[in-house]
Amino acid sequence: MRFDWNDQKSQLLKSQRGYYFDEIINLFAGDYVERVKNDDPQQFIAIGYAGYSLLSVIYKVRYDEEGEYIWLVTYWKSTKREREIYEQYFYG
Repeated sequence: MRFDWNDQKSQLLKSQRGYYFDEIINLFAGDYVERVKNDDPQQFIAIGYAGYSLLSVIYKVRYDEEGEYIWLVTYWKSTKREREIYEQYFYG
């Protein structure tokens, strides 16, 4: 998987929420729950661990001359409901 993001937004989110986007991509290397958001343009939410934190990441699928890549939009510490979704999916 290839990833890309806005570097200024990554800096801002690091100061507000504790991670740069390049740290967030580790979430996609592990177990995560993926859902489609009902937005236009279509976006997805991935719930999974980056380090010791359960995070929810909003992303879009984009294309360029090399093919498909993931555009990271934003992230936050998962809410109680998002944690329940993750735990139900992986722990039944």
